[in-house]
Amino acid sequence: MQTAFEKAIELILSNDAELLNILGVTARMSLSSSLIALLLGVPLGLLLGAVKFRGRGLLIVINRTLMGMPPVVCGLIFYLFFSGVGPFRSAQLLFTVEIMVLAQVVLITPIVAGNMETYASAVAPAVRETARGLGLNGGKTFALLLNECVYQVFSAYLLAFARAIAEVGAVAMVGGAIAWKTNVMTTAIMEYTNKGSFSKGIALGIILLALSFAVNIALSLLQRRLSK
Repeated sequence: MQTAFEKAIELILSNDAELLNILGVTARMSLSSSLIALLLGVPLGLLLGAVKFRGRGLLIVINRTLMGMPPVVCGLIFYLFFSGVGPFRSAQLLFTVEIMVLAQVVLITPIVAGNMETYASAVAPAVRETARGLGLNGGKTFALLLNECVYQVFSAYLLAFARAIAEVGAVAMVGGAIAWKTNVMTTAIMEYTNKGSFSKGIALGIILLALSFAVNIALSLLQRRLSK
């Protein structure tokens, strides 16, 4: 085990081509999916948290249900839709980074929306009162609410990125974990472990833990800022 750990450190320091490819695919998938989920989830979360309309309660329940969707179920749905017998087979997206991003967006967007909905529901009454006193219209009221939630937006994005970079079930099913094409850190760790190539698995595990640690530090700093 000590030898495998030492080799893992050497691989990280040597800029191994295969590891760099895996890191590149992981970054492309995680950054793309988390940004898209942020753009979709923030407006939806603010809408659910601040605006009262018919069916709002049902939408909140549906969103909270989707927050707990098992990744393998999401992966299965996308696999069936985009496989050779699915309705979207002509798109030929199966086993590509693009479909991995789509699956991640479906998994992450409800998390972003739920995070924003909880926070917006707490600050919305004060924002509405301020907007009413200033005579602001709907668009400016939304902008004011978004400004009040700016740190929460950053927090939601970090949560989305952390979920994207650590997910394995859906991306393995729709991406296929193809070497030099769709293999990401989580699927590669499983693959290397099954092959007995522990040094590469440990190297990727160290990098993944370091990234998770950095994200959690950033979240802690934001939470401290929000609590002030």
